[in-house]
Amino acid sequence: MPATANVVKRGGRRGRRTAAMVRIARERVLALFALAEREAAGGHDELADRYVVLARKIGTRYNVRFLPEYRELYCRSCSTFWVEGRTVRTRLRAGRRVRTCLRCGRRRRLPVREPSLLPGRGPEVGRSAEAMEDVVLADAPSEEEPTDRADDDEPQEN
Repeated sequence: MPATANVVKRGGRRGRRTAAMVRIARERVLALFALAEREAAGGHDELADRYVVLARKIGTRYNVRFLPEYRELYCRSCSTFWVEGRTVRTRLRAGRRVRTCLRCGRRRRLPVREPSLLPGRGPEVGRSAEAMEDVVLADAPSEEEPTDRADDDEPQEN
């Protein structure tokens, strides 16, 4: 018998992950977090925690990063799906949001973000208050523009 006969062949997928595999993994992670939210709302905490564990395993295997809003929904230590008041306590201290897991006691400290002045834009650095007022006024419709011609008394020609 040749020497290679005693070698045990390893199973499993090796090599590069295709774009389709990563896309499917990302969809499954989103679906699992949606299921976890639904089960937690129904009072099934153990099932919600299991969905988070599965989503983390898929994310680790396929190198899929979670969206920022999903990263704040679970404990990174014990994978508990956080429900405010039931599995997590949130406090504001010294400009930070401190979230404490009520299962394992781990604390997560995040800086409290400054609210942006305009929707969809971050805080403007280096702009004066007058310049910011000009930006806000530029986005608002002016009073000189005609709004609607339906209330004119004269008939319109086509």
